[in-house]
This record gives sequence, structure tokens and C-alpha cells, in this order.
Amino acid sequence: MEVISGRVHAAFPMGDATRVGEARRHAAMLADECGFDETQAGRLAIVVTELGNNLRRHAREGRLLVSARPGRRVVEIIAVDRGPGIADIERSLGDGFSTGGTPGTGLGAVRRLSQAFDIHSSVPQGTIVLARLGADDTAAPDDGRPCAGAVSLAAPGETVCGDAWVVALDGDQATLLVADGLGHGPDAAEAAEAAVAVFGADPLASPRQLIERVHARLRSTRGAAVMVLRADDAAGTVRSAGAGNVIGRIVSGVDDRTVLGQHGTAGITIRSPEETTHAWPAHALVVVCTDGIETRWKAELLRPVLQSDPAIVAALILRDHCRGRDDATVAVLRRPH
Repeated sequence: MEVISGRVHAAFPMGDATRVGEARRHAAMLADECGFDETQAGRLAIVVTELGNNLRRHAREGRLLVSARPGRRVVEIIAVDRGPGIADIERSLGDGFSTGGTPGTGLGAVRRLSQAFDIHSSVPQGTIVLARLGADDTAAPDDGRPCAGAVSLAAPGETVCGDAWVVALDGDQATLLVADGLGHGPDAAEAAEAAVAVFGADPLASPRQLIERVHARLRSTRGAAVMVLRADDAAGTVRSAGAGNVIGRIVSGVDDRTVLGQHGTAGITIRSPEETTHAWPAHALVVVCTDGIETRWKAELLRPVLQSDPAIVAALILRDHCRGRDDATVAVLRRPH
């Protein structure tokens, strides 16, 4: 079993060249934290530079999202923009292609240097590029088991995020917890991280048990909205329990089901937790969002990315439906191909 704790993404709007350098320095700090050697850190610097410059030269409202998973010794870079989009992705990945008078090696170089790479683009909505680099092979895609990805951003003006997420991968099963501490700032972050700590102590407990334990632990905090889901690939089911306004959805090419928790706030007041069970159809994504994300996004948004890396899916929802005034987190589980 592997437990992966999510880290907030630092966001760098690519308004000018100085922001590229700022993102590169932040990525270098994360690389050191993850134990990258000099060669690996150099590759990461190139990836950040290429993606940042692409956004600065070609995109509208482009920004780099930078995060790390220290336990996996992985740094993740996501480039997000709002247009103009790429009409021919394969051509854009070839060396020599350029629309801006540059050598045209940007996206091709990023793909070669990254252990995990994915891209989604639509015209004129925009492009999302994912590059994941690691100190070993843990940045490579997982095969044969569910995989997870997320994007988490702090509220504007805050230096810490009051949301948190964690996932446990165990064979055919994936258990995901997403917590949204009340309000935002350090006190909200304390509550969300306390929920993650409870999960880490026994990730194999049932969703109902985990919600009960989180509720008890969070009594000394300001409380949080929490959802726990256990997705079972072999059984084709998703079991869930939750409290508050963290909302899940199971989205496929033909179906869209909402997964709700009960009313209340973990750590303050909840009824006895109840579990619900939903079908997990083939090719369906499990998506969990905190209330920093609009609730009425259309399932059609995800149809082109059902087979994409979950982090691409999360970034797409966040780009198009972030409220922009609170902490915001989107976490996604995908069944094995």
C-alpha cells in the first residue's frame, strides 16, 4: 500500500519574464527537498523554463502550478492557460514547430525530459500541460491500479491552504480523503491536516470509521467539511461517507452521479455517519471538489479527458470553475486503462 499526501500548488502567473525565474527558483527548492541530483534538478529547470516561456509568449492568462510529493520524490509542473489553444497537438510536440519565431523545441523538450507527460488542448478555450519529474521512477505512470491526481490552491492572499487531500493506493482499491477546514488560513489548514493525519494512521478503515475518527480528532480545531471515498476497481464500486459541502461526482461518457455527504461539520456536529455505495462504471472518473469550486460544472467538460492523467482533469475543472475567493481543491481518481 502507498499513501500519498497532497501538497498545495504554488501558482505563478506568467505576466513577464521575472515570473519564469520565480517559478524556476521555487521548483529548485522542491527538487532539493525531494533529493534530486544535479542532473535531475537541471532537467526540471529546463521544463519550468520552457513551459513558462511558452505561456508568456503564446497564451492568455497563463500560469504555472508547481507542487511536490516528497514521499515519492516527485515535482509536478502544470501549465494552464485560457487560449488560444493548440489545433494540432502532435505537430506542436515535434521539434522545429513554432508559432512565435522561436526554435520550436519547447513542448518536445518537455516531453522528452519528463517521466510523466500529458497535454489537453481545445480551441479557443486553452491548453493544459502536465510534466512530472522524479528522483527515481516513481514519477512514471502507474499501471494496473487506480491512479490519483489533484490540484489544490490557497485562497487569494493566503500563504497556506485550508484544504488538504490524501490517497491510499492498495492493489485494486484507492481510498481518498478530501478535507476543507472552515474558513481559510492557518486555522483552517490545521483542521484539514488533522484529518489527513487521522487517515494516515489507518487508511484501510472503512469510510464510515474514518469520518467518525476525524470528527473526534477535529473537536480541538475549528472543524472541517470532509469526504472519504473507497473506489474498488475489481468490484466496480465507490463507497463513501462525508460531512459538509465537499462534493463528489462519478463521471463517465454516458453517466454523471453526484456523491454527497451528510449535513454537519466534522469536529463540531454531525449525525452518525452513513455509507453510500455507487457503481464505478468502466472509464468513469471519481471527482471530489471543495466549495472553492463551482458545483454546477457540466459533465461534458470531462468527456475529452476521461483517459487523461487525473491531474489534467483536476486542472481543467479548476481553470474553468474556480470561484477565486476561497481555497480550492479538485481531486480525481481514474480506473486503470
